[in-house]
Amino acid sequence: MKRLKLAILFGGQSPEHPVSIMSARSVINAVDPDKYEIFPLAITREGNWLSPYSSRRVLEGETLYCNSGEAFLARKGGRPHLCYMEDGYCEKPLDVAFPVLHGPFGEDGTVQGLLEMVGLPYVGAGVAPSVLAMDKGLMKEKLGQKGLPQTEFRILKRESWRVDMEICLERAISAIGFPAFVKPAALGSSLGIFKVKSREELQKAAEEGFELGSKVLVEKMVSGRELECSVLGNEKLEVAGPGEVVSLRDFYDYEAKYTEGQARLIMRPELPEEDRELCRELSLAAVQALEIRGMARVDFFYPAPGRILINEINTIPGFTPFSMFPQLWIEEGLEYSHLIDRLIGLALGK
Repeated sequence: MKRLKLAILFGGQSPEHPVSIMSARSVINAVDPDKYEIFPLAITREGNWLSPYSSRRVLEGETLYCNSGEAFLARKGGRPHLCYMEDGYCEKPLDVAFPVLHGPFGEDGTVQGLLEMVGLPYVGAGVAPSVLAMDKGLMKEKLGQKGLPQTEFRILKRESWRVDMEICLERAISAIGFPAFVKPAALGSSLGIFKVKSREELQKAAEEGFELGSKVLVEKMVSGRELECSVLGNEKLEVAGPGEVVSLRDFYDYEAKYTEGQARLIMRPELPEEDRELCRELSLAAVQALEIRGMARVDFFYPAPGRILINEINTIPGFTPFSMFPQLWIEEGLEYSHLIDRLIGLALGK
C-alpha cells in the first residue's frame, strides 16, 4: 500500500511553542507508519523552519537555534513539495499536512494561508474561520450576531489605551464590574489570563496583555462548572462530550492544563440530560457560525442547570496526553490513531 506523505508542523513563534511540541510528539507516536511517511517540520521560536532530521532532534528534547531556515514549502510541477537541506538539497512531494501549531502564527490563519498557496491539503479549519476563532473579540461578536449565549465582555484596544487609559478603564469597569477575567484576545492555552478584583489589578493585567497582543478581552466572571465538547467533520458534523474540567487551581490556567495532577478531566460528568444535549447543540451552532471544518473544541461555562454559556472555540485543540479533545473521542470509541486517520481523511476530502 502506498503511504501518504504527511507533514507534521509544530513548534512555532507563539508562547505555546512547548505545548505544540508535546502535541506533535503525541500525534507522531500514534500514527500508523504503514499508512504514513512522516515528515516532522519544527518551526523555531524565531520563525525558521528546520529539516526533518533537526525536527526529530527537537521532538527528542533538544533546543535548536537556527540563524536561517533549513526547509520550506513550494509548489513544483503542480504539486506541493517539501524542500530542505539534509546531507545536500532534497525535494519531497507531500500529500497532506497536520499543523499542531497552537496560538499565533499557527492557529490564526497564517500557516493555513501558506498551505493554501502551495496547494497542500491540511487538517483543521480554513483561513477565515481560523482568524475568527483565534481572535476572541471577533469570535464573540460573531457568536453574538447569531444570538448564541456567552459571557459579558468588553474589548480593550492598545491604540485607545495609549490615548486615554482612564476612559478605557472606566468603560470596562462600568460594563463588567469585579471580579473579572482579563486575557489577550488572540492567545490560547489559557496563557496570560488574570483574575482581577480591583481597578489597579485590571490596569496591571491589561498592560501585561498588551505585551502579548494588540487587543485585550475583559470578561465578567462566571462562577460554575467548565464543560467542553469535541466537534469533528466537514459538512456533516459530529459531537463528543461534554466532558468536564475540574481545576485544582484557582481557575483553569496554563499550569492546570499542562501539568499532570493540576486538573481532572471527567469524561461523563453528571448533568441533566437536557443540559447535555443543549451543550452539544450549542457546540454545533458555534462551529457552524464560524464555518469551521475539520475539528474544534468548544468550551463552556455552566453556572446553573438550564444555563450554558459559550466561552471560546479552539480550531487546533491540544493533542497532548492530558488533552480533552482526543479523550472525548476515545470515550466515544474512536481510538487516538483512528481519530488522526479521520482528521486526515477530512483534510483530503474538503
